[in-house]
Amino acid sequence: MDYTKIPVQVDLHDLADGNVDHLLDKAFGPDSLGLIIIQGLSEEFSQLRKRVLSDASRLSALPTTELEKLESPEGHFLTGWSKGRENFSEDDFYDDLKGSFYVNCSFHKDASLERPTEGECDRFSTFKAYTTRNMWPREDLIPGFEKNMKLLCNLIIDVATVVAESCDRYCLKNVSNYEANYLSRIVSESTTTKARLLHYYPSSNGTQWCGEHRDHSCLTGLTSAMFLDETNPVLGEIDNPDVQSGLYIRDRLGETVQVKIPQDCLAFQTGSTLEEVSRGQFKAVPHYVTGCTKPGIARNTLAVFCQPSLHEMVTPTENFAEYSERILESNE
Repeated sequence: MDYTKIPVQVDLHDLADGNVDHLLDKAFGPDSLGLIIIQGLSEEFSQLRKRVLSDASRLSALPTTELEKLESPEGHFLTGWSKGRENFSEDDFYDDLKGSFYVNCSFHKDASLERPTEGECDRFSTFKAYTTRNMWPREDLIPGFEKNMKLLCNLIIDVATVVAESCDRYCLKNVSNYEANYLSRIVSESTTTKARLLHYYPSSNGTQWCGEHRDHSCLTGLTSAMFLDETNPVLGEIDNPDVQSGLYIRDRLGETVQVKIPQDCLAFQTGSTLEEVSRGQFKAVPHYVTGCTKPGIARNTLAVFCQPSLHEMVTPTENFAEYSERILESNE
């Protein structure tokens, strides 16, 4: 494993001004990690990260009866609460140590939306993984959960839009027949973007917390992970006690690299939809998460999968609804 390969890290304002576009190939190109880290975020981001990631532990600790109310079998467990439903390997490895809370981020485009527009839902009525209405825990159980989750998701999508604008400028120069402003339009206007609040349950043997996979988004926004000692009655963030534990990426050369995201930064990695629309210029990133060997340690993080609305074409023959359904069926 190569622990010396470092992701590209840029300032948000420099990225917005186009001052670091020349680094995009190093971040996302053929010999890259397929990941960029954005610094220079607001204080609001740091505050929301702390609140939302702490709430992931509070959510996972709710009584089973309350968690069952947040499950959506109709939505293929891709809305609301889910645990141990995904299979990421040929050996039937299910992620039993991972709890997820899924949210449709259509509210970024229209604050009144909790799923795609009625017209989109009617047109794609069989695609329940994306058209099921958001489910939220009761306010008295986790005060501020819905509000803070929406604020943080909106902030991450706003930053993703800046990343997407840089990708658009790059692809317009390097990809034949690329549609101008395609990615930034997708990110800013989509009613299908999904957020996933993740709680990795304690494991004492270093078992994988998440099996190796590739996201099928265009861009995935990632917060840094929050580690917590759940044997301590006072729930608070701690340093990762196991340096081998965490996020690993398989780079373009097939080498495995551990990636550490600073607390005050966001990372963005490429998914298979961007690989399709960029004609393979940007490759999707295979990645996994290795568990902590110290007992009682949990890991929380938030991933926001910026992806097209259901009707948008991804390949010459598939819109995003059809494309994503094919990918999701392979994970069941």
